[in-house]
Amino acid sequence: MKTAVAIGIVLTLLAAVARGEDPLDRVDDALTWSLGPSVRAHVSGTADAEGYALPDPAPGVIDAVGSLLFNPRVTTFLDVQLGQSVYAFAQVRIDRGFDPSNDPLRARLDEYAVRWAIDGRGRINLQVGKFATVVGNWTERHGSWTDPFITAPLPYENLTGVWDTEPPHSAGQLLVWSHVRPGLPAAVTEDEKYRRLPILWGPDYATGAAVAGDIGQFNYAFEVKNASLSSRPETWSPETTHWEYPTVSGRIGWRPDESWGIGWSASSGSFLRPEADPLIPAAYRRGDYREEVLAQDVSFAWHHVQLWAEVFAARFTVPPVGDADSVAYYLEAKYKFTPQFFAAVRWNQQLFGTVPNRGIDVRWGQDTWRWDVAPTYRFTPHLQLKLQYSLQRGNTDNDRLTHFFATQATLRF
Repeated sequence: MKTAVAIGIVLTLLAAVARGEDPLDRVDDALTWSLGPSVRAHVSGTADAEGYALPDPAPGVIDAVGSLLFNPRVTTFLDVQLGQSVYAFAQVRIDRGFDPSNDPLRARLDEYAVRWAIDGRGRINLQVGKFATVVGNWTERHGSWTDPFITAPLPYENLTGVWDTEPPHSAGQLLVWSHVRPGLPAAVTEDEKYRRLPILWGPDYATGAAVAGDIGQFNYAFEVKNASLSSRPETWSPETTHWEYPTVSGRIGWRPDESWGIGWSASSGSFLRPEADPLIPAAYRRGDYREEVLAQDVSFAWHHVQLWAEVFAARFTVPPVGDADSVAYYLEAKYKFTPQFFAAVRWNQQLFGTVPNRGIDVRWGQDTWRWDVAPTYRFTPHLQLKLQYSLQRGNTDNDRLTHFFATQATLRF
């Protein structure tokens, strides 16, 4: 029933487009308010209807049972400008969970923050609240309207053998969790999937404070948050994960001209949740189990071509096992064929280091690569249709080739 309603809405809008109409042309003005000369508020958002044809098990952070998944989502943004120095924003989503799933629809406050321009020239800005991480460049374009793909790049969603609810007590246990040693029953494999962590979990809307600014060709941003880059969405709220072991992250960017953007990022924080404390050996504490990340990002734009790339060198410190290292990266290209039609291709890869196990160095994860291809057609400035095909080899469950399809209709208001 819900699928039929969503399809009906999309067909109605397409029919309006065919008649040369766009019902949303005047909505933007109606959703903007001014309260006096110094207060301005604006509401905007997107409505997404996503469909997936998936392998078993579902890849990455997708939480689905069966081969087909319909995932509707409505995202609403509130932006408020108070004078010249204070800006506040919030994001509310109605969906089946932060990541695509079969769960019932529910509402959630994903972002809320206040930003203060201290010097009035953009050099020093202080932000407090719950917001996306400053690390990398994908978070700047991760919304469904601006991201040329439906799924996130591999570093942001490929699950490793590291858990956040329990520390491994030996290299052998870590290898089992990583499924480097096969043979686990299918039910155990499925249950363990939702215990694992990626290097970064999407845009990481954790809670904290940040300072950022622009100085000539350079820009900087540093943040202190209550959860690591790898933390799952349930831990981002301040009442869920406390501040005993905060995560510190930062990025320094350089824009030599209008076409190029280059950035260097770093992060360090504990990847375990507070409920893991009783399971940690007496000689250690939660702060000893750290995720440390060094990253570099590059972007380039010239005429109809846009390029992005990010590489992450991550280390999960797991006493008494040692350091579980991994490198993940992606290369992405988008080409605009016409004002309404563009397509993108992305190569993703994650490589795993080794851990000592009974005198032998063993790779603690299965190296993974994935191709993503996504064409998009924009019918109007408010309506677009996106397709994606992905081919992947290697993950924490198997080493066979898998593929999946996805489609996404987005209405912007």
